[in-house]
Amino acid sequence: MSTRTIVPRHIRILQISLIAIVALASFGILISPTGMNPTEQKVSEGDVAQNTVNAPRDIEYVSEIRTEEARKAAESAVQPVYSSPDPAIARQQIDRLRTSLQNITSIRDNSELTDSEARSQLLALSDLRLKEESADYINTLTTSRWDTVQTEAVRVLEQVMRRAIYEDKLDVAQAGVSSFVSLTLNEQQAALTTELVTSFVVPNSFFSQELTDAAKKAAREGVQPIVQTYKSGETIVPSGEIITPADMEAFRELGLISPGQRWEDIAATIALILLFAAFVPMYFYRKPRAVHLNNPKNLVIIALIFIIFLGGARLFAERTLAPYAYPIQAASLLFTALFSLEVGLVFSIPLAILAAFGLPNSGDLIFYYLFSSLMGILALGPARRFWGFLRAGIAISLSGAATLLAFRIPLITLDWVGILQLTGAIAFAGFAAASITLLLQYMLAQLLGITTALQLLDISRPDFPLLQFLLRSAPGTYQHSLQVANLAEQAAEKIGADPLLTRVGALFHDIGKATNPNFFIENQVVENLDSHKESDPQEVSATIVRHVTDGLLLAKKHRLPVRLQDFILEHHGTLITHFQYNQAVQAADGDVTKVDIEKFRYPGPRPASRETALLMLADATEARARAERPAKDDEIRALVGSVIQTVQKFHQLDDTLLTLRDLSLITESFVTTLRGTYHPRIQYPKAPTHDQDSTMITPKKTK
Repeated sequence: MSTRTIVPRHIRILQISLIAIVALASFGILISPTGMNPTEQKVSEGDVAQNTVNAPRDIEYVSEIRTEEARKAAESAVQPVYSSPDPAIARQQIDRLRTSLQNITSIRDNSELTDSEARSQLLALSDLRLKEESADYINTLTTSRWDTVQTEAVRVLEQVMRRAIYEDKLDVAQAGVSSFVSLTLNEQQAALTTELVTSFVVPNSFFSQELTDAAKKAAREGVQPIVQTYKSGETIVPSGEIITPADMEAFRELGLISPGQRWEDIAATIALILLFAAFVPMYFYRKPRAVHLNNPKNLVIIALIFIIFLGGARLFAERTLAPYAYPIQAASLLFTALFSLEVGLVFSIPLAILAAFGLPNSGDLIFYYLFSSLMGILALGPARRFWGFLRAGIAISLSGAATLLAFRIPLITLDWVGILQLTGAIAFAGFAAASITLLLQYMLAQLLGITTALQLLDISRPDFPLLQFLLRSAPGTYQHSLQVANLAEQAAEKIGADPLLTRVGALFHDIGKATNPNFFIENQVVENLDSHKESDPQEVSATIVRHVTDGLLLAKKHRLPVRLQDFILEHHGTLITHFQYNQAVQAADGDVTKVDIEKFRYPGPRPASRETALLMLADATEARARAERPAKDDEIRALVGSVIQTVQKFHQLDDTLLTLRDLSLITESFVTTLRGTYHPRIQYPKAPTHDQDSTMITPKKTK
């Protein structure tokens, strides 16, 4: 076994692929409209100018905006255009008036009608709406006066209808009829003439859309292009003024804004992403044995968390307080809670810097994201207690406040309301990050089979139902599991593996024996041990091997994490039950061809992680130590070395990342732990029996 760890090729390919995907996604997020260096895009019409903008040089250009505004103003000034007065309408109305006057004359001249009947017929005329007093007055007029009224009514109507009368101004035209009546008539005759004419005044000029459009077109075409000039240093828009479309046009002509990203900004983004794209692989290279970096599922989750939180941070970048309230620190806490503190530290640095890169307030936001994330990770620690998450939230809020006090508040002017709002945003970010981490780490653990420290601590409690079942059904196996857990946990700490995962996996590795506890010698009564020497070796082997599959069924029934199920399957790897196999060979007169060795083999697979490899070594070491009871260091060391050599001989460690140095450290750890367990004890002579009142104990004579 080499001292250098070789990462499988498919894992390296996956790592490189995910780094490339995350780099491309980060680039897309940063160059989006709400991404890198958005100051140019933030200037838009309708905004209030934060600073006075002056022309950097002399310029003269045709202002399309101002020209269009002038043309629209010229169009708006055009009044609606109506057609010319229609003389046919005037003649028609005059004819109707004459007809009505003839009808009135005939009624006046009819001597057979009484005054009452004449008045009724006058009021009944359809084209006229005479008043009763007007009807009575008509009957009292002399013929000469009536003729004068008729002549004047026709003349007045002709004069009125010569003028343009619009539909929407008919009332005005009717009200002005009296001004056309001759002053030679008395007041009553003038009023009667006005009443007779008014009924026949109708619109004779109508709105023409075609003429109006033509007038507007002519007015628009009459406006000459407007040339706008600015002298160097001349104010384009003062501070505090609303930015108009004409101002935006001037900005574009002067090159003060551009429609897209500058190539310098894009180049800066690419450089930063490439820097981090090199930073992460260096970490992968330096930590080849980190199991979370060699698990495809874990790598995908790390990439997704990174992209999601980076995208979320850029969505809130355009607002004032939202960037400080956004709980980006939850990503760092998630990396720590799901994987390790080291992963949290390594990935929080590029995430914090990329999330704030290029923003107007990046000078303080980068430090705010970075320091608060790092302090939250350190405060969270191993993420084994609820208090750890609460402590992390408090640390994020306090460190964030301190960072902004150092990098933001001295550079801006804030009133007390602004300070309170900023403080509230920081406090929200801290506790939101802790809450999101608690929720997401639980959900990811359940949905994706990721094992977290909180989950391991919960199921390793002695009152956990499956452990209680093991303790009640197979107390000997339970004690054996405790000893193996202690042995493996100490070794895991020495080689940098996961001690908690190793310990909990060791506690559950033999739960399958609880379904048939009396078959296994550790659960049998000392005075009545059954080593199964007289039984069929193949049947005994099958029963022994079955405790692995039985354990897997129990683990699934009690919903143990998939990671712990690996400990059950892999703690014997693909080894065989040697004692039963040798019995079968002896029964076959030493002819190995008559014995199917696969009938005596554990289902496997071989250990695929350092933690399950430690369990295999600790399980075999504890079992042999319990049987041989070594008393001296040399004996213990020889026992441990023999176990390791046997496991290596059958290639059980080939799929793990254990090095020769690791095996050396494991040996020393096992020896130290077993020395404390199997240390020699003084054999005291038995005390003599004596009466209860005796004050002296006399030892028995020894031979």
